[in-house]
Amino acid sequence: MKVLIVEDEVPAAQRLQALLTEYGGITVLEVLPSIESTIKWLQKHPLPDLIFLDIHLSDGLSFEIFKQTTVKCPVIFCTAYDQYALDAFQLHSIDYILKPIQYNKLYKSLEKMKDIRQSFSSVSDPIQMNDIVSMIRKGEASYKSRFMVKSGAKIKTIKTDDVAYFYSHNKLSLLVTRQGEKFPIDYALDELIQMLNPGLFFHVNRKLIIHIDAAKEIHPYFKGRLKLVLQPAIEEEVIVSSQKTPAFKEWLDQ
Repeated sequence: MKVLIVEDEVPAAQRLQALLTEYGGITVLEVLPSIESTIKWLQKHPLPDLIFLDIHLSDGLSFEIFKQTTVKCPVIFCTAYDQYALDAFQLHSIDYILKPIQYNKLYKSLEKMKDIRQSFSSVSDPIQMNDIVSMIRKGEASYKSRFMVKSGAKIKTIKTDDVAYFYSHNKLSLLVTRQGEKFPIDYALDELIQMLNPGLFFHVNRKLIIHIDAAKEIHPYFKGRLKLVLQPAIEEEVIVSSQKTPAFKEWLDQ
């Protein structure tokens, strides 16, 4: 299988190439870092069997490629977008891999693309990206950007970017800011996690959701678990279970 990689981050491109070598039977035709270089390449060369395409490139969103040239081969997006975008990719028979790329996810995507390659060979129209872009924008807008909280007799606004973590205490949900201020809110943690950007917030356990910047220190703990030190500090001990530890490490390393 001949593939084209479009990725502007050298470490990410090298990792993908190494994983493709591990999979076997794949020739990487070229690694391109930008929209401009990809369009020029596609205009001068036969289409590859498959394109790995990063969404954010050095000169803009890679969807611009589809506006300026015809692409009739399968595309696997390398993305950190939420489920709205992922649903859109699936509707267009385009697969995706969340960053950082893991071998098992890459393997499943390549096996899936083998099954659908035949359908792409008969496509007469270029891939239409308008619905995907609109779904991504909808997904981005769906994240909660601020919370209204009570501060004495007043009501104030806390931007989500200023939240260090949310935690549950005595059946009450509390918002804690980066400055250590605490405010009760009217959402259960299970509701909150659906409103927050999964790239920035992680549901550590049933009592705690943290912002990625709140993890001040991480220590190995018993039986494959992790112990966290948060900033600002929290009274309770924060433990990541052995089941959640792999996902937590992947989240931190994105």
